[in-house]
Amino acid sequence: MMDWTDRCCRVFHRLMTRRARLYTEMLTTGAIIHGDRARLLAFDASEHPVALQLGGSSPVDLALAAKIGEEFGYDEINLNVGCPSDRVKEGRFGACLMAEPALVADCVAAMKRAVRIPVTVKCRIGIDEQDPEQALDALARGVVAAGADALIVHARKAWLNGLSPKENRDIPPLDYGRVYRLKTAMPDVPVIINGGIGSLEQAREHLAHVDGVMLGRAAYQEPWRLLTVDSELFGEAAPHATMKDVFEAMEPYIARELAQGTRLHAITRHFVGAFHAVPGARAFRRHLAEHGVKAGADINVLRDAVALVREREAVSLAA
Repeated sequence: MMDWTDRCCRVFHRLMTRRARLYTEMLTTGAIIHGDRARLLAFDASEHPVALQLGGSSPVDLALAAKIGEEFGYDEINLNVGCPSDRVKEGRFGACLMAEPALVADCVAAMKRAVRIPVTVKCRIGIDEQDPEQALDALARGVVAAGADALIVHARKAWLNGLSPKENRDIPPLDYGRVYRLKTAMPDVPVIINGGIGSLEQAREHLAHVDGVMLGRAAYQEPWRLLTVDSELFGEAAPHATMKDVFEAMEPYIARELAQGTRLHAITRHFVGAFHAVPGARAFRRHLAEHGVKAGADINVLRDAVALVREREAVSLAA
């Protein structure tokens, strides 16, 4: 998610689940081809498996960006055909490309020729006045014929004319049944469902119909949910049992980043939803907000914030 799932966020999330696949923010082909690749594409080895999400509409440029991503060590290339923001519409990438399924198929074919790692597509069920029954089938069949290894479907239309990007995340009604029907029609194609899924309980229900579930805002805004992904969905032990364990394990990474000039707030901004219904959660957030942004803020800001949770928990237990 743009401005959310950066490399610091992904390291944080990986400490809660070994098995979930992590996705980068959407990066445009232009930024990758002409920009600072080391800054844009560098990631920590702990993030694997991690997918690079691309935005673009030129088969040539997407093939080159995909090849660069493969050389950087990404495990998957994902083409975003679902983002509804004005910026991506003006740049002719994102959800507006659902109106051009043949072009999307050409893009996938070009990327498949360029790389050996999986190439996947993330899309909506349709845009604007499109009939989702026809629009999703046309896109899905085209990209699968071109070699796409999986489809990730946000079970909402995107209304590019009339709704803001924020409204497009909530107002168009969810139609999970449409994604289920796609899976039924294409049983040999991995189909992952996305959109409005707020818990692992809901994820488990969807897995009775599709091959995978993508969590977006729920995973970011309430990261504590990831602590039980491995145990509940994969039958494996979690990397760390509690959020406090996660923050302790995060310290060496934070120290390295601070030494390289990263500001503490760039890391701790991803932590605000870490504690849920826990005494001291508000004090934790407030402490990070007030002190994490200060020049020279160091690891002690996080330690002090976590200590506030421990203190409130101790008081609560004593009471």
